[in-house]
Amino acid sequence: MSGFKLKRLGIIMEPESGNPLEKILNKEHPQIIHYRSKESVLTPELPQERRGVIPNVVFPTGIDRRDDLGLPDRYDIYYGMADSRIGVARFDLPDILPPECVADAPGAI
Repeated sequence: MSGFKLKRLGIIMEPESGNPLEKILNKEHPQIIHYRSKESVLTPELPQERRGVIPNVVFPTGIDRRDDLGLPDRYDIYYGMADSRIGVARFDLPDILPPECVADAPGAI
C-alpha cells in the first residue's frame, strides 16, 4: 500500500468542484494527505440519486470502518441522495493504491 499503513480514510468535498474525493490521511497529522483519488468516488447514478429535492446530487455524511466484521479494509459510506434519502455505499480498500494519486511525501508535516 504505497509504503505506509492506513491510519484514516476520509471522504472530503473538494471546494473547487464540490465533488467528494477519497483521501487517506495521516492519523496523527490529518493535514497530511497520503492519497487522493483522481476521480469522484460518489456520483449520482441511481434514480433515487438523480430525482429529489435537489436532483443529481450525492454527498457523503459519514464513514464507518467495519472492524466489527473483522474487515478493517472495508468501509461503509453513508451519503445523501438528491436531498431526499440516505444511501450507503461499500468501499473495500485495495492492497495497492495507484502511485499517480499519492499526494504528500511520506514524512511530510
